[in-house]
Amino acid sequence: MIVTCRQMQQCEEVAFARGVSAAALMEEAGRGIADVVRQFAPRAGSLVLFLGKGNNAGDALVAARELIADGWQLYARLSGEATAMKALPRAHLAVLGSHVRILEDATAFDFPAGPIVSLDGLLGIGAQGPMRPELQVLAREMNTLRTQRHALTIAMDIPSGLDGDHGDACEDAVEADVTAVVAQIKAGLLEDGADHYVGRIALVTLPALSQTDGDAQAEVLTPRLLRSWLPHRANDMHKGDAGRVGILAGSPGFLGAAELACRGAIRAGAGLVTLLVKEDVYPLIVQRLPAEVMVKSIDDYRDVLEMRFDALAIGPGLGFAHEKEIIEVLKRAKPRTIVDADALTMLAQHPEVLDETGRLPRLMTPHPGEMERLLRNFPGWHGMSRRMLVESLTETAPGRTLLLKGTRTVIATHGQPTLFNTTGHAGMASGGMGDVLSGVCATFAAQHLTLHQAAGLGAWVCGRAAERFVIHERSAMEAVGASDVTDHLGGALLDLKEGRF
Repeated sequence: MIVTCRQMQQCEEVAFARGVSAAALMEEAGRGIADVVRQFAPRAGSLVLFLGKGNNAGDALVAARELIADGWQLYARLSGEATAMKALPRAHLAVLGSHVRILEDATAFDFPAGPIVSLDGLLGIGAQGPMRPELQVLAREMNTLRTQRHALTIAMDIPSGLDGDHGDACEDAVEADVTAVVAQIKAGLLEDGADHYVGRIALVTLPALSQTDGDAQAEVLTPRLLRSWLPHRANDMHKGDAGRVGILAGSPGFLGAAELACRGAIRAGAGLVTLLVKEDVYPLIVQRLPAEVMVKSIDDYRDVLEMRFDALAIGPGLGFAHEKEIIEVLKRAKPRTIVDADALTMLAQHPEVLDETGRLPRLMTPHPGEMERLLRNFPGWHGMSRRMLVESLTETAPGRTLLLKGTRTVIATHGQPTLFNTTGHAGMASGGMGDVLSGVCATFAAQHLTLHQAAGLGAWVCGRAAERFVIHERSAMEAVGASDVTDHLGGALLDLKEGRF
């Protein structure tokens, strides 16, 4: 559930009235935050706690206590005297005792070699207006550690300095890599522009704070939601049951896009993957594809209309030499169809076809530039939020699902809650990622999921695969390529089944 800060506070008040204690909630939240640290920073190093006076500081201190046994060296920056802290966080700081070293300036300290993780425990959702000067100093230190020392910054519930309802950031707001959101997603975290400060969202569930009031028209993609969508494999199933995917992609000079889409489909679990290419492309690509992919040379792309597929992916590296044929396929194809890249540009250039295909099962996956081209056919879009844009393009098109790529990918389908993805990182800002996504989504669509479900699963799994490459290959995110994402799709699916953040 997506809630306002006031709704979250009311939820806490109800829990307290039932006899739930603040101390118990802090323990549960802190243990969950420790698990977030373990997932995103599996190698122990230096854990730097930036502590305000309130309960967010207590959450950070409980997490630190849990992580001592993992080998973390603890450091803390206080916003004032420890005696000024609330009773609970002050007690948790006292428990740590000699395990934590108090610093005067984290940016001037010479940390041991190894990972550095900053925990932002300065402010919670109740804070409003500009940060006090003493908190600004600590927030600047945190941001400096992140940019100059490449520390991983994890915010508690919300980055300090960010408005929990509207996503507005004050001066020196903390720029987090991961925000460990406690209990419920706060609306401001999903606002346009907030993603610069929020980073990856990891939801720490607290059963005592189950929320019934909130924005029921939107959901955040979490393993808890997605696991119920993931197709189950029966013991006696065969390859046909796992989905037949047809991919129309690739042209001279753009063969890699077709290859990546095919790899994405295979690694996501498709039973049969067929790449359909023109005769001049066939000899160029047939030797570079995975052995599991069948390649078929066709004279006319419209021939696919007579073939048996459960889902199609059209567009990656396709080019525009055969636009008339592709437009006809987009207008007439009956299977669920993922429309990406050059096929999206064709639709943007033919608004009458875009309108005509609104009732057909089509998942459109534009990046912001492609989205802008599509929107030229819809007056009045300037100034709309990303959520409003995808909802406006699907509200009168009952067959269409729209996935708008970006730091916080957003997905809309008429009559369904709008979805916000949580996974991925800035290393995915490179070529080929969308091609992989097309293949992955086509596989899920071929396994008889709705396009809404296929889009949600595809976005989450691809983002998680990129995260896994960094963590498990011990790589910098700058080195992540689209082929690395395909290599880690299996691990991402396993993470989903196991309920990782």
